[in-house]
Amino acid sequence: MFNVLQPLTIRIWCCLLLLLVANNTMAQGDSTIVSSDERFSARQLIVPGALITIGALGVDNGWLRHVRNDVRTTMQRWRGQTIGVDDYVQYLPVVSNVALGLCGIPGRHSNAERLCLTATAYAAMGLMVNGTKHLVREPRPDTGKRNAFPSGHTATAFMGAELVRSEYGTGLGIAAYTVATGVAVLRLYNDRHWANDVVAAAGMGILSARIAYWLLPLERRLFGLKHDAPLAAVPVYSPSERNVALTLTIGL
Repeated sequence: MFNVLQPLTIRIWCCLLLLLVANNTMAQGDSTIVSSDERFSARQLIVPGALITIGALGVDNGWLRHVRNDVRTTMQRWRGQTIGVDDYVQYLPVVSNVALGLCGIPGRHSNAERLCLTATAYAAMGLMVNGTKHLVREPRPDTGKRNAFPSGHTATAFMGAELVRSEYGTGLGIAAYTVATGVAVLRLYNDRHWANDVVAAAGMGILSARIAYWLLPLERRLFGLKHDAPLAAVPVYSPSERNVALTLTIGL
């Protein structure tokens, strides 16, 4: 379990923290475009930090391992046919963060900024999840493959849910978090993960979204993003290859 505390990992997290603090310091003099969510706050670490800590303890703690085994036993009693929609539904909150704005529903940031937030959050989430999988190497309950902790599906869904909540308010946020919770439950139902895998992943997903907001002022300066920067979306269909793509153009 404590492989996650290896020196290299500690250095990576320290560098990220220094970057966030530096970005927060620079943002203080730019209050006209920087919202409170875009400034680093230790209070925003409480919920994701608690979820990640509880999930990490479940890898090695005897009592929590007993709890996760009980959860798996309960799911096995309930399980009938495997439900594979979680492979697709995990992306629904993420896509919604950009798509709702394109459909005319006003958000807190421009379409271009939301696209940047989504990309940054996804990158941060991918680094955290895949790095932790590689270091911890927890066996999956169904196959024994050593990449169970944490759940990438759950992290993706909760990352998107936090972005939707932050951009569009409590109502749509509750809907997005309901979808994310459903993805987590399905990962347990399908016997792909232990309970602590999805708990920690939820925390990592939320933290990834917060990191994206903390880094947005820096990205705004680096890329010249503006609050009213236009975003054009053009669908592309290839009949010969039967592929559908979406081309996005940001006006800087």
